[in-house]
Amino acid sequence: MKKIILNFEKKTDNFKALVQGALNMNLLNFLISKETYTELKQIELINTFSRDINLPAMNLIFKSLELVKSSKKLGVNKGILVELTVKADEQKVIELAKLNEFNFIIVKAQDWKIIPFENLIAEMHENDTELIASVENINEAELMLKTLEVGTDGVLITPKEVNDIIELKKLLETEFRVKLIEAEVTALQNVPESERVCVDTTSLLKSGEGMLVGSTAKGFVLVHAEVFDTQFVSSRPFRVNAGDVSAYILVPSNDSDKNYRTKYLSELKGGDQVLVVNSTGGAKKVTVGRVKIETRPMLRLELEIDKRGKKIRINYIGQNAETIRLVNSVGTPLSIVDIKVGDKVLVHIGPGATHFGIKIKENIIEK
Repeated sequence: MKKIILNFEKKTDNFKALVQGALNMNLLNFLISKETYTELKQIELINTFSRDINLPAMNLIFKSLELVKSSKKLGVNKGILVELTVKADEQKVIELAKLNEFNFIIVKAQDWKIIPFENLIAEMHENDTELIASVENINEAELMLKTLEVGTDGVLITPKEVNDIIELKKLLETEFRVKLIEAEVTALQNVPESERVCVDTTSLLKSGEGMLVGSTAKGFVLVHAEVFDTQFVSSRPFRVNAGDVSAYILVPSNDSDKNYRTKYLSELKGGDQVLVVNSTGGAKKVTVGRVKIETRPMLRLELEIDKRGKKIRINYIGQNAETIRLVNSVGTPLSIVDIKVGDKVLVHIGPGATHFGIKIKENIIEK
């Protein structure tokens, strides 16, 4: 788990609200000072860090290697803060990590940020010493946690408002699970002319991954990414040829209590986020690079799910072409042109009625 250290060294006007927000979000790594120690010492759950080595914190941040070696402190984790100002400072951090004197190193870079941290991550990602990036805002935190895919082991950040803490928590929840079950194809119908939507992401998708798309909010079919080379078409591993313009697609929710909401494919645009789901239900957020809408012949599938004896019927319309694939129960992609009545594919049962993509309790009939 990535580590987010919240800088609570100063007692701001909203200090108590920030602390309560952190406890609510289960973000329990606090950087404390003599000023805030008395306020926080009664909270047993928190993992304390301090630059004041005289405070009884669990993690002490020393100013130099010499102070660490001369310290008589036992039973605490030891760290150091290094500021990057020149290229030689990078090597200093790497050498300090190799000494096995420190449990963690906090690195602060004022000017150049990405390249120095890429170098440090590459050198230290298999090291026992944690690399913590000191960052100024949420955007920097996200960059540091994802740089070179591995990311830093954590970040140190000063939250300015409670919403900052909520957004930080979201950075730790980059993947979750969506329940997938089998649905049986009960009918097929040609749709001679329709507008289809290709969703091109800024990520390279892998075999087994796709997006959940459906004609109603009752259920969504897993549509596989175009990751396969064929005799006539090269792969487009960033693309999902998702469905017709009226279809729903699952996208991340802004509500911390919900993992997703729905959106019409026709509404998607570059810069939006969508969910990519694999054949075992693992889900992650990706960003849309562009959306392509073109007229193509389509195929409409009617499907039926047996949920404890109750029949749920859902629909999906996809382009009638060999490169559009759904996924069967063992994770094998099936070309839509080869699917027959009686075949089974992976789907997700949706929330039912939605209003602007949000689930509501209302008598809405979709068929």
